[in-house]
Amino acid sequence: MPVAILILLLLLYAAARRVNVFRAFCDGAAQALPLLRSILPTLALFSAAMSLFRESGAFDRLTSFLSPALDLLGVDARLVPLLLVRPFSGSGAIAALSDVFAEYGPDSGVGLTASVLLGSSETIFYTLALYFGSVGIKKTRFTVPVALAAMLTSVVTGLLFSSLFFGH
Repeated sequence: MPVAILILLLLLYAAARRVNVFRAFCDGAAQALPLLRSILPTLALFSAAMSLFRESGAFDRLTSFLSPALDLLGVDARLVPLLLVRPFSGSGAIAALSDVFAEYGPDSGVGLTASVLLGSSETIFYTLALYFGSVGIKKTRFTVPVALAAMLTSVVTGLLFSSLFFGH
């Protein structure tokens, strides 16, 4: 509801200023087309690579490989798919969260922890591809290592808080 109110307020403001909203929208969309043209190939490649990784079974094998090490660290193996896909794909992470909810329930320990982890992390590589690709940056320099360190910090913190607040 707050979004609808915001849109209504913007339309009223535009009407008061006598702005042709439809023309402004069309002009903005036309200006966005070159940007879309520059980032669409990167996004399409990224999406195809994620689908290929999941459908080939490599994702399941990587999950199986990492599970014993994460178990030693106290990380629930049922969270591994979410942790692996989150830096790459927001929709893939939401699908992994939905799988956890469907199998264990949203109020289960693993469901609550998965929710915290999803909310406390970012789709690093998607974001880099989108924003850096849109302005033509090819060398990411320290961005990836710092983003991965921040992701690791958010995962550790999320696991700690989930353990403290939910007892899991």
